[in-house]
Amino acid sequence: MSQGYFGAFGGAFIPEILHQTFAELTAAYEAARADADFWSEYLTVMENYSGRPTPLTYAENLSAAFGGRRIYIKREDLNQTGAHKANNVMGQGLLVKRMGKSRVIAETGAGQHGVATATMAARLGLECTIYMGAKDVARQRPNVFWMEQLGATVIPVTSGDQTLKDAVNEAMRDWVGSMDGTHYVLGTACGAHPFPEMVSWFQSVIGSEARGQILKQAGRLPDRVYACVGGGSNAMGIFQGFLDAPDVELIGVEAGGLGLATGLHAARLASADAEVGIAQGYKTYFLQDDDGQMKTTHSVAAGLDYVGVSPILANLHETGRARFIAATDAEVVEALKRLMKAEGIIGALESSHAVAGALRELPDTPEDTVILINLSGRGDKDIFTIADALHDPKWEAFIQEKADQYAKRANNPGDAS
Repeated sequence: MSQGYFGAFGGAFIPEILHQTFAELTAAYEAARADADFWSEYLTVMENYSGRPTPLTYAENLSAAFGGRRIYIKREDLNQTGAHKANNVMGQGLLVKRMGKSRVIAETGAGQHGVATATMAARLGLECTIYMGAKDVARQRPNVFWMEQLGATVIPVTSGDQTLKDAVNEAMRDWVGSMDGTHYVLGTACGAHPFPEMVSWFQSVIGSEARGQILKQAGRLPDRVYACVGGGSNAMGIFQGFLDAPDVELIGVEAGGLGLATGLHAARLASADAEVGIAQGYKTYFLQDDDGQMKTTHSVAAGLDYVGVSPILANLHETGRARFIAATDAEVVEALKRLMKAEGIIGALESSHAVAGALRELPDTPEDTVILINLSGRGDKDIFTIADALHDPKWEAFIQEKADQYAKRANNPGDAS
């Protein structure tokens, strides 16, 4: 199999003008991977800056509610910037420094990758530009605020559906014109080689930690590992800790949106709506129409509404090593509420897909089942979306009061009240 392929998926379908840049990146990545000192430096930074290792939390109350089946949660929400995204961007940031480049660009959907990239750029002294679909800018305003405060330039993308796939296209256009001094910090295990492999390598720290932690706490490997799947970086991160253990079932949970039958979802592997195609530099399953044009997707979670999926996960799907299901928006909101009230953990909407999938299937498992859920991010970024879903009147009154204050200040600039 050619370099960069995972079964029939992957590859590097890129414009001629980018070939030299990808060749340079591949060489730098392979040299770093062969350099034990680089990985040691990476782990040291993640320990002292990001807070690794992240904890593995035994969900005692939820476990009791399921007849004593044991539920463990890997707490990537406790990373610096609140998500697993920190692992990948800091790794690529260290690589950028080795390559001597001074600017990074990125695309983001939910905003967590954008915040993580802006944080890394501030820490390492790099210029930073973030592309984001205009719809995502509107629904993830808190993350946009933090990106800008960290010094990044955020560019809303108004073409297409104004979501993540359109932001990816704009970031690629930028890179074509700025490649000499710019590195594109791709946020997930997608895109042309070497990105799927490289991002998965940096995220493998999740799985290696989780394997040791659950052996220590549960005394054995889990029966099942659940992770949400947008592009697939957090799933690849935790799955890698258990790929060599065939008795551990790996389950990816995609965005079921309003239901698979409605067509308003982002389930590439869990539905029959996706087909194998080539786009945005690689070959995988895409949600596309008969003319090969990308379909409109829907999810309550901005980070899961991408039209493609990691070629590595596509191969795990084809070979049967991983199983893929979908959780609807309604199931996700209920799972988020249940996790908050039972365990005091506020998961991101993206991560709550994994919780929803696990809780749905748990009653049908043997009573001694041990499951591991990767909680890839925290939910404070989703406060506006969650509040809308919950129709909380106190929150709506608070927002109205703030809006009135801003309107009063705009009409009376000298009034600081």
